[in-house]
Amino acid sequence: MSENRLIYLPLGGAGEIGMNCYVYGYGKPGAERLIVVDMGVTFPDMDTTPGVDIIFADITWLKENRNRIEALFITHAHEDHVGAVGHTFETLGVPIYARAFTANIARGKLAEYNVEGKAVRTVSKWPETVNAGPFTVGFLPISHSIPESSALVIDTPAGRVIHTGDFKLDTTPLVGEAWDPKLWEEVSKPGVKALICDSTNVFSPHAGRSETTVGPAVEKLVSEAKNMVVATTFASNVARVKTLAEAGDRAGRSICLLGRAMRRMIEASVETGVLTGFPKVIGPEDVSHLPRENVMLLVTGSQGERRAASAQLSRGKYNGIELKEGDLFLFSSKTIPGNEREVIRIMNQLSEKGVDIVDDSMGDYHVSGHANRPDLETVQNIVNPQVVIPMHGEHRHLREHVRLAEKNRRAGVLAVNGMMVDLSGNEPRVVEYVETGRTYLDGSVQIGAMDGIVRDRIRMALNGHVVVTVILDEQDEPLGEPWCDLMGLPEKGRSNAPLVDVLEEDLSQFLGRAGDKVRTDDDKLEEGLRRVARQTSLNEIGKKPEVTVVVSRLS
Repeated sequence: MSENRLIYLPLGGAGEIGMNCYVYGYGKPGAERLIVVDMGVTFPDMDTTPGVDIIFADITWLKENRNRIEALFITHAHEDHVGAVGHTFETLGVPIYARAFTANIARGKLAEYNVEGKAVRTVSKWPETVNAGPFTVGFLPISHSIPESSALVIDTPAGRVIHTGDFKLDTTPLVGEAWDPKLWEEVSKPGVKALICDSTNVFSPHAGRSETTVGPAVEKLVSEAKNMVVATTFASNVARVKTLAEAGDRAGRSICLLGRAMRRMIEASVETGVLTGFPKVIGPEDVSHLPRENVMLLVTGSQGERRAASAQLSRGKYNGIELKEGDLFLFSSKTIPGNEREVIRIMNQLSEKGVDIVDDSMGDYHVSGHANRPDLETVQNIVNPQVVIPMHGEHRHLREHVRLAEKNRRAGVLAVNGMMVDLSGNEPRVVEYVETGRTYLDGSVQIGAMDGIVRDRIRMALNGHVVVTVILDEQDEPLGEPWCDLMGLPEKGRSNAPLVDVLEEDLSQFLGRAGDKVRTDDDKLEEGLRRVARQTSLNEIGKKPEVTVVVSRLS
């Protein structure tokens, strides 16, 4: 048997932004003991995943190797890192380790599946560590747009690995821990075999800005507003929510939080002690009793989510509150690529109400939670790893991050989901390819991306649907004419006759011509009827709909 090896395997988050799930292993090839880092989700869209609630990594490989997994470690409480813990716990059932704030959020995820909170174990920051098989893991504080974000210091018999999680270099983050370069220097002194690093902003050429730079601009905007002010941001960006609330409070406005996620994040921050001094808030029922110029709403839905508070306010009322002409709506956030259309839709709906809209197109009201290119170089220089492996980014981000490492004379490895990298020795290399994919939560059921369910849903949405029903008697003769039920199709086609009538006429003619071999064989009969329905529809409306054939026989 070969010598022990140290492996890194991304199952989600490498080659995409979101759905983070990474695996580390140490031991003999094929028998390594494993730890998992993060178990996140990504979100669907109506074009490619209609009807799906959330999406997370396909953990089939983890399920097959369940008896080798020591633990799951969560770097921070963003949905794309912690959102799937409840959905996967029954399958994996391993201990979950996180810092206090993240543990609070994770327990809430598990409670949705009636899993006791003791499954999540709270860990203090570095230098406290957790032993998990051959691994010793510590939570190294780093600033980000959510409290208590941590990189992971992963010690193994083959050397030390630092997994950054999401991070920025902010020495004045307002909420949460500041970037501490001296601490990172100290941790890196023994030597770091690999730096597994956030790649989100590798194309941003300027050093990142501190959260403190947002406050003055927001305060000026809110103080000058004449009517009600509404602001939306990521609910998890507790520092930004506090900045917005304080600006409203200083302007003499009462603060109202709208949206479950917004309230939940603030509650968790207060409960775990990471947030203090938050202004007093009022309930939605109190808003109508106050002058509009004395109210500021902080709402969910900065990314255009249809059920969030922002979207509902743009369409009408939410919790009895309605926006009016002259109100101000601030987007204190960056629109994630892919969400532009939904955000613009909300902006236009607000505009139709006469609401004034302010976004961050000038860079005054938002700063990113991710390290920019110069910041990535700073971290690489401090950690000085043998190899840099980019993560948390689309393929173009990972590729550019490898180039950045190589520019600074460090080895870089481009590893996307499913690539198993052997970190042993001095030359990391891809040694295996694991099949990866996506799991959809569709209502209350988990389905595979390749199961065909969503594909069929898209086909029905694009092409419409026809149900053809035929009844045959004991002698396999038609009992009456076939009939059709249409969904999502025009009433009339090229012949200007009702489409349902044209379909039923052509189907009836086919049935009349069909011989005994066809009428006695359900498969042949269904296929013939389906073919006629699709061809007739193509002739009439230029589309071939999905067709379901129901053949009933009287015995």
